[in-house]
Amino acid sequence: MAALSEFGIRLSAMSPSYLHTNSTSHTGPFSAFAELVDNACDPGVTAKQLWIDVCEIKNMICLTVTDNGNGMTPNRLQKMLSFGFTEKAVVKNHHPIGIYGNGFKSGSMRLGKDALVFTKSGGAMTVGLLSQTYLEAIGANAIVIPTVPFNQQTQEIIVTEDSVPSLEAILKHTFFKTKEEVLEEFNAIPNKKGTRIIIWNLRRNKNDTAELDFTMDKHDIRIPSIGADENGRKGPRKLEKHDPFHTENSIRLCSLRDYLSILYLKPRMQIILRQKKPSNIGNGVGVIGVVECNFLNPAHNKQDFEYSKEFRLTMINLGLKLNEYWKDKKCTKKQVMQDSTGDHEVTR
Repeated sequence: MAALSEFGIRLSAMSPSYLHTNSTSHTGPFSAFAELVDNACDPGVTAKQLWIDVCEIKNMICLTVTDNGNGMTPNRLQKMLSFGFTEKAVVKNHHPIGIYGNGFKSGSMRLGKDALVFTKSGGAMTVGLLSQTYLEAIGANAIVIPTVPFNQQTQEIIVTEDSVPSLEAILKHTFFKTKEEVLEEFNAIPNKKGTRIIIWNLRRNKNDTAELDFTMDKHDIRIPSIGADENGRKGPRKLEKHDPFHTENSIRLCSLRDYLSILYLKPRMQIILRQKKPSNIGNGVGVIGVVECNFLNPAHNKQDFEYSKEFRLTMINLGLKLNEYWKDKKCTKKQVMQDSTGDHEVTR
């Protein structure tokens, strides 16, 4: 029987397939990482450090994102795993990036089919499972999200109406097979508060090649620049026209480290990518200037701006400034070459 609302009317169900459909708002995996980073630095969490890493858990390659922010209570985690719910607000002129209550769901499910969230706050430790493979295995007709709270001191389960069956689901449909293994994972959160996300069954291209490369650089996560794309086409990956880094004949940013260094030029927290801290000097990612664009409205997926009059005028002016920059560089280079090759009279 369908669940009824307080008005005696059946509640609408959300199909499990929506987890994948929702994730397609991300044209590439790096913007999905950005959603997880945004959540950690938003007001209410305000993490000082965030670790992005790759590990192997029981022969399964996993992505992990861990922060030392304020963590979430069991109730807040349940709301975070729900769709369209957000309590984010401005705190001391710190404006939240996430405004739609959708970032974690779209970002995590873009990177992989399954995600576990471990969080500590308010004397409780809570784990939640957002999993496409779990929903497929049980033949679910609606999205079901098992969550289990534990007492942080006694490490005993906090009994709620669904905590016991939720724990059973997590032990059956993840690589953690005992309660002790689940509790052990909370130790990876460095403080008494914080959150750790594990994502596995990572997305693969349509030709079954890995979308992300973890071996080319042991301190980075990369998108292979040469080879088949997700549709099986060969050759370098071109930027889409709607990509915020689009320029003619340019290649998509292939380094997560470079991507984050551009996106978070004014970081509120330190991002440690694969156990390497960020450099104070840019890695030649091609940034020649920074423009504060608070007057532009972001697009719904936060990967572009609304195509408004202000946006068009901004892009026109940026184009003019860019042309002036290259003209000046060209003249300077020409003058240097003339000075180095010209005849000079030497006076003794």
